[in-house]
Amino acid sequence: MQQRRKSVFASAPFAMKQAALGAGVAARKNGAPLSLAAVVFALFVFATFLYNEDIKSITDFQFSAGAIRAKAPDLHLLQEAEAAAHAAVNTLAKRGEEVIVRVLEAPKSTPALPLPLQSGGANATATAAAAKANAANTAASAAVDVVQEKERDVTLPTVTGGGGADEARRRADEEAAEKASSAEAAAATAALRAVVSVPETCDLYRGNWVYDEVNAPVYKEGECEFLTEQVTCMRNGRRDDSYQKWRWQPTDCDLPRFDARLLLERLRNKRLMFVGDSLNRNQWESMVCLVQSVIPKGKKTLTKFVNGGSSNVFYAHEYNATVEFYWAPFLVESNSDNPKVHSVPDRVIQWHAIAKHARNWVGVDYLIFNTYIWWLNTLDMKVLRKGSFDQGSTEYVEVDRPVAYKEVLKTWAKWVDRNIDPNKTTVFFMGMSPNHITPEAWGNQGGIKCAMETLPITNRSTSLDVGTDWRLYAGAQEVLPTLRRVPVHFVDITALSELRKDAHTSVHTLRQGKLLTPEQQADPKTYADCIHWCLPGLPDTWNQFLYARIASSPWPAAAQR
Repeated sequence: MQQRRKSVFASAPFAMKQAALGAGVAARKNGAPLSLAAVVFALFVFATFLYNEDIKSITDFQFSAGAIRAKAPDLHLLQEAEAAAHAAVNTLAKRGEEVIVRVLEAPKSTPALPLPLQSGGANATATAAAAKANAANTAASAAVDVVQEKERDVTLPTVTGGGGADEARRRADEEAAEKASSAEAAAATAALRAVVSVPETCDLYRGNWVYDEVNAPVYKEGECEFLTEQVTCMRNGRRDDSYQKWRWQPTDCDLPRFDARLLLERLRNKRLMFVGDSLNRNQWESMVCLVQSVIPKGKKTLTKFVNGGSSNVFYAHEYNATVEFYWAPFLVESNSDNPKVHSVPDRVIQWHAIAKHARNWVGVDYLIFNTYIWWLNTLDMKVLRKGSFDQGSTEYVEVDRPVAYKEVLKTWAKWVDRNIDPNKTTVFFMGMSPNHITPEAWGNQGGIKCAMETLPITNRSTSLDVGTDWRLYAGAQEVLPTLRRVPVHFVDITALSELRKDAHTSVHTLRQGKLLTPEQQADPKTYADCIHWCLPGLPDTWNQFLYARIASSPWPAAAQR
């Protein structure tokens, strides 16, 4: 049981209490007033006894944790304890040692600190000195505790002599690091703003296909989340991947290897747009996969069917750059302009109407046009005789395919020359992407279209004829030079692509929006797609041609600052 402190009155000698009480009683009984001297003497004796008894009770009392609460320490004791704590910190600092300050939270109630037990004859001076020492030690321990307390640590910098010199050296180091970082950033920017070297005398389109397992492909099918099922041949069941590993090698120079960061730097705050049919969409998917690999997740998005359903837009956030596709299979207006519903029995064009589409091309920085595959269904093209599709006109006339093609290109060329600023916009026109539906052309007499083809066409001893309509090619070559204000770069992919009978999607693709079933895959004569291309694959090379042209052009003066 906890010991309770006795009353001072209970511990006084019995005789003294009796004397004091007796004197008072006698005086009251006699009715005489107590003499002033007697009262003063009694009070002095009583006070002296109380003082000695209190000191004795302190020294004799056995303290236990939590038995009593200490009174708030005197202000001068706290000040001396704080000074002791600062002295401890300064001593460690002068030695060059790291000082760790433990910031302690004060408890809601501070328990009394146990005093060293004193002998019965210890006086008040020794007790006060002990209390003072304990208070100082406690405050210093609470201020600087490098061993026991682990609540919240604040590490102070190592303190050494010569503060002014150290501060100057620290600032000098920071300035040097900042300059080095700025120089590194400038060098990186300069590297990205380099100009790729492509000799003007080199014909990039004359060369041969080289099997290269090291440098091809530039990306992998599974690494591009934006590929559609139409072109993911390996995922759709194709077993050989050799079609991905053929690299185009020009005869007189090298085709620059694609650098996604450099191209994105060229596209910073700009738009690049493919305009045309599903082959240009095939190439657009390739370009998206080529650039997206260096963009972190969350910093890139793809939105489909914008601008009334005609556009797909890939957006690189940090570059504020877009890679877009706009559906216009004939460039001019037609009854097949709906990207979702375009398989109409009779395809009709309005060969002098282009404004409806072209208003979406204004202000684009890089425009890549194509139109070819949709011209091959019939020998003659159906041309709207009068009126417009918006007015419900349906009467048409039939025109020889090369004539109609050339007339459409004239309409397109006039619009480009009148509406494009050559100082802002670079214009490309893609050559014809060939089909491979006649295996006899490459010596496979028993073949079925492009099915089961795993190698490019090599060792040609005679001219190759896979069914390309070279009249349309000639029409483009004739019209493009007629533009007077705006130069158009012709990307001559036709002949080199004719060699790639192995690179089509064949039976590893979609049919009317659904993957081919095993039964359909077993019927390549009906279901093999020998028009579109697997990705990674041939369209990546087409984009390397675009890249070579874009990256080899001079930087605008404003961009070099």
